[in-house]
Amino acid sequence: MGGNMAVRKSNTLLLLLVVMVLVVLVPTVRANIDTYDDYWISRAKEAKLDALEAFDPSPGDVSHEFNQKVEKKRLAECVIGFGRKTTGGKHGGYYFVTDPSDDDLVNPKPGTLRHAVIQPGPLWIMFKNSMVIRLQEELIMTSNKTIDGRGVNVHIADGAGFTIQYIKNVIIHGIRIHDIVSKGGGTIRDSINHFGTRTRSDGDGISIYGSSHIWIDHVAMWNCSDGLIDAIEGSTAITISNNHFSRHNDAMLFGASDSNTADAVLQVTLAFNHFGKKLIQRMPRCRWGFFHIVNNDYTHWEMYAVGGSANPTIISQGNRYRASPYQDPEHDTRQVTKRDYASEAEWSTWTWRSDGDVMLNDAYFSESGTPLSKNDFSRYEMIEAKPGTFVSELTRFAGALTCRPRLPC
Repeated sequence: MGGNMAVRKSNTLLLLLVVMVLVVLVPTVRANIDTYDDYWISRAKEAKLDALEAFDPSPGDVSHEFNQKVEKKRLAECVIGFGRKTTGGKHGGYYFVTDPSDDDLVNPKPGTLRHAVIQPGPLWIMFKNSMVIRLQEELIMTSNKTIDGRGVNVHIADGAGFTIQYIKNVIIHGIRIHDIVSKGGGTIRDSINHFGTRTRSDGDGISIYGSSHIWIDHVAMWNCSDGLIDAIEGSTAITISNNHFSRHNDAMLFGASDSNTADAVLQVTLAFNHFGKKLIQRMPRCRWGFFHIVNNDYTHWEMYAVGGSANPTIISQGNRYRASPYQDPEHDTRQVTKRDYASEAEWSTWTWRSDGDVMLNDAYFSESGTPLSKNDFSRYEMIEAKPGTFVSELTRFAGALTCRPRLPC
């Protein structure tokens, strides 16, 4: 306490010194002004008042805030897997969301999340306070954005979800997305220079559509009308890590349909996530692309955990699969995997491999295809899996973190 009093006293003396210097400077420093008339006297007084208003008596706090912001952006250096080149808003300025409202979809109010995500160029979006944001319609983002909820408690709830459509380079980190519902659509601004008419939204928590370089990290998600996360229409370079998922039926859909070959470019890393209570299926359901499922904890599923069709490549490494101890006599829920719309003769050629997974309560993974060569993808794309016995430790902080100012998060 004595140290704080000394700092306050020092800051007060500093402010007093600044005032005295400014008072002296006005009449003595003429700055090449030949005639110091009423106009320049008035302008000097106004400038003095502006300087006093701009002066911060606590420069140490400003320094700390600057260093803290620099530290925040180090997050962008942490992404691994297929989304490893994602930087979000790292190379832009900061935007602080101060207003949880979402009243104007065409001309969003400055300070709202909707206003932040349509700004041009890279932007690191943070939240001034804890808040619950109820989106009136889908939140349509622009490229090169980070949404960072660390340090506060942010809920996107009881309204529409995120739409990442035909853009690139997005990070969503440290927020809670839940109870998302389908909305009727209408006129919505999607950038500074454009707005248009949208049809009804599906009710996904996060919809990734024709987009690339996406990282979803330390997000808690539950109870959305459609999917928690969908990635379709040729989306790729995606990492979904350190999240907590619960209370949902169709959790994740990767690939729009068996006939849409655009999804052949899909490459998704699913790592260090916790799939928790009251989940039923699609964790994920995959089509066409390549999916690395590594060091996740599957503690609940009622139908299956990992499924797919249209010949996706699925590599499961170092996960822990815990089947329900209560078995449906008409459906074997011990099986982790489910293949759709293909005979065994067909799906037996699909590459679905399990390596180092831990199986509990008689859970089992039906493998198919030939083992994947380690040379097929670089070490940067394929995360090196820890043994499945490490999963408890690797996923213990899954979901949105509870961070406190001035402490590591």
